[in-house]
Amino acid sequence: MRTTGPRLKIMRALGIELPGLSRKSIENRPNPPGQHGNQAARRRRSDFAVKLVEKQKIRFNYGVSEKQMRGLMLEARKGNEPTGEKLMSLLERRLDNVVFRAGFAPTGIAARQLVSHGHILLNGKSANIPSIRLKVGDVVTLKEKSRKIPMVVEALATPSLAIPEWVSVDSTTASVKVGHLPSIEDVPFPLDVQQVVEYYANRV
Repeated sequence: MRTTGPRLKIMRALGIELPGLSRKSIENRPNPPGQHGNQAARRRRSDFAVKLVEKQKIRFNYGVSEKQMRGLMLEARKGNEPTGEKLMSLLERRLDNVVFRAGFAPTGIAARQLVSHGHILLNGKSANIPSIRLKVGDVVTLKEKSRKIPMVVEALATPSLAIPEWVSVDSTTASVKVGHLPSIEDVPFPLDVQQVVEYYANRV
């Protein structure tokens, strides 16, 4: 999914900071964009609007299309695990997201570019598909030449987020290993995932 338009404007419209979308803060301009942002912020959202906002948080933070979201929801419904928790585990385990969460890129968008442009190895082999889903034991490594990219150097020096507990990073080899599957608590922004499950209840 290509994110068009100012990222800060998107976050203001949703009323939340999304680390995968931008490092910028909406602290000084928290209200929705537009002339009547203050009034809009004070209006109570409808149940549908609440569900839509929660769904859009996911789409914009992880950079997935609506088609991808529908496919993920179908997959998340399978098995005995709660649908919302499985959905977020599937998203957190995307290759581009792991590159971001390891601190190799300042945002998820930048991480997708690193993957797409061939800067990443997965278990020692080149991997350029951002949506590849990682499993326990997988190792993601920055190619040696890629570690010198200014964006990467800056991201490693000043990471956007703390490294989550479910992965371990080796700074000497610029690699990250998946130790165990992530949980809903590992999502790096406030989210009512049940609203997302209900949004798609009659749509997929």
